[in-house]
This record gives sequence, structure tokens and C-alpha cells, in this order.
Amino acid sequence: MHHLAQYNIARARAPLGDPLLGDFVAAIARLNEAAERAPGFVWRLKDESGASSSYVRAYDDQRMLVNLSVWESVDALRAYTYAAPHIELFRRRAEWFEPHAGPSLVLWWIEAGHIPTVEEADARLRHLAVHGPTEYAFNFRSAAAPHSAGGAGAGFSGSR
Repeated sequence: MHHLAQYNIARARAPLGDPLLGDFVAAIARLNEAAERAPGFVWRLKDESGASSSYVRAYDDQRMLVNLSVWESVDALRAYTYAAPHIELFRRRAEWFEPHAGPSLVLWWIEAGHIPTVEEADARLRHLAVHGPTEYAFNFRSAAAPHSAGGAGAGFSGSR
């Protein structure tokens, strides 16, 4: 059985304590609670306090925020992503985050029970940036069902 890992990054326009990010920071707990209640949610990265991955520092740049989670399927993640409350804040992302030159989201299949690391996720994101969507790393537009061997996408339709 396979699950879907998702990783996204964003560089904040200011430190998390800055009033510019006040609405975003105020919504983090609500978004995380909604994700954890969403059908198909499996796991998400949390900071040392167990609260939010927004406070995990995976890069030297202190304003680079990360989100890493696992879902039962692409459809489950898509349903959460494009519904309230997430979509409401997603539409405001330009207020809080700088434009990103490359892909900021990557998806890949994992064996159920595997907990992905930030290092693994970053490697998948870098792969997507260099090679475009592949069975190894893809996005919503190029997602395919998992293959029975090795977690790669079967019937992959993305360009390389």
C-alpha cells in the first residue's frame, strides 16, 4: 500500500513575528487542525513543541518555511488544499510570501508507514526543478496512481 508525500516551501516576506504575517500566523493552528481532521490525512511534520512545521528551520534562511505531510491519496490532499479553510489563505499567499523561481511543491509516492524526512523532500523538490515532473517527483497536474513496485507512478503522463 502507498501513501502520498507532499512538501512545499515558501519564503516569507518578513520574519514570522512581523505584523505583516499576522493573519497567516494566526491561522496556522486552524489550518493544521483542519488538515488533521481531513479525510485521508496521515501525518505532518511538526516543530519541537508539536505544533507547526512553520517553525521548523530546514534551511539557513530563517524566512524559508516548510510544510511536509503524508496523505492517503492525491484526491485527499487536493480536497483539503482547495477547500476552506486552506483555500482562503492560499489565495492570499502573495501577501505573505515572495515569488519562487522554481517549483515550491512536490509530491511523491511512499510506502505506507514511511515517514519522509525534510532531506528526502528537498531532494525530490530539487529533482522536480531540474527534470520536471517524473515518477520520482511530480505535482498535482502530473500526478498518477502509485505503481505496485517501488512507489513510482504508473501510467505517468508528465513531461520530463
